[in-house]
Amino acid sequence: MRSAPLPGWLYILFLTLLATATDEFVIAGVLPAVAVDLEVSVSAAGQLVTSFAVVYAVGAPTLSMACERLPKRTVLIVGLGLFAVANVAAAVAPGYWFLMAARVAAALCAAVVTAAAFATAAAGAPEGAQGRYLGLVTAGMTTALFSGVPLGAWLGGAFGWRATFWLIAAIGVIAAVGLLLTAPDVPGTAPAPLRARLAPLRDGAVLRLVATTFLAASGGLMFYTYLGPYTAEVAGPSYGLLSAVLLLVGVAGLAGALLAGRASDAGGPRRALRRTLAGHALALLLAAAVAFAGTDSRYVLALVVGCWAVVAWALNPPVQGAILAAAGPDAGMTALALNICGLYLGTAVAAAAGGAVIGTLGVAYVPLTAAALLLLSFLLAPRTAAARPVPGGVAAGRQQ
Repeated sequence: MRSAPLPGWLYILFLTLLATATDEFVIAGVLPAVAVDLEVSVSAAGQLVTSFAVVYAVGAPTLSMACERLPKRTVLIVGLGLFAVANVAAAVAPGYWFLMAARVAAALCAAVVTAAAFATAAAGAPEGAQGRYLGLVTAGMTTALFSGVPLGAWLGGAFGWRATFWLIAAIGVIAAVGLLLTAPDVPGTAPAPLRARLAPLRDGAVLRLVATTFLAASGGLMFYTYLGPYTAEVAGPSYGLLSAVLLLVGVAGLAGALLAGRASDAGGPRRALRRTLAGHALALLLAAAVAFAGTDSRYVLALVVGCWAVVAWALNPPVQGAILAAAGPDAGMTALALNICGLYLGTAVAAAAGGAVIGTLGVAYVPLTAAALLLLSFLLAPRTAAARPVPGGVAAGRQQ
């Protein structure tokens, strides 16, 4: 039996996540230009990336809990509108601290929009297709790695760094208008006391999955962060080779996100999650073995990195499905936001820990250390859990 075609609003959610993910990293490609224009050091300009990630991680659960009772469509449209305004403010920023404030505002909007987008995709999916829907939305974040971020960097080089923020603001407006016209009506939860809204913070099953995400992100993004030194270690330094490897990661990661969504639907999110984590750990062990063996082959490098990227970017659909099943529909958006917090904290740990590993042991030990973290994540991931299914097809029937 053929799968039903995906609704148009789901592709707009893909575009939404493409915009928010691009906004986080795009400034990294124009840091020197920002530093010169605003008369600050490059390291100070780099804090614009750090502040976005930290605010995103902290703001996601806080704002999502506050917005849990609101209709998801409203949260998405208003959040995207404010996100666009924040990026316009960044584009016209007269100084460093004004730009920093605009980045903080954009991060807060991106955090709540991302959680609402995943909650909408899950609730709007027909029965048996939740993983597929979550996979496509996740693919928006993955696509930013090899399309949105490079495009923004090129635009910044051609027309100035401010043009990158004008582009992101325009995409935010387009996505907001698209969702205004097509998004399903996913209602918010009924008013509840603060204790009830904080339930995911006390839910052992949810917290276990958030810890699983944190460990997996720490390991996987550690390897990704230092993929440049690893590429040089395995196949020699080459800017062109590194660019090709990063493109490979994006394409393979996109495939992994889409395939993981289907696997989550076919066998259940918890089973798909454990298989993904096991495959991720094995891929990192293979990457470590190649580095220690001193294999000087671009083809071996491409094979190893491609296999790793597929399983690394396959994490989000099954873990989000498992989170939603554990939390239930009334606290789903808050639980998803907690998971986003775990993901971004893992990102921060990955960069610091990977740098320490390289400084003390060497590049070859980065994938080995990352594999150890993935093994811990696999051991922590629940085999079974009491499922509280998220009803599929909320208002989705009229959209398909």
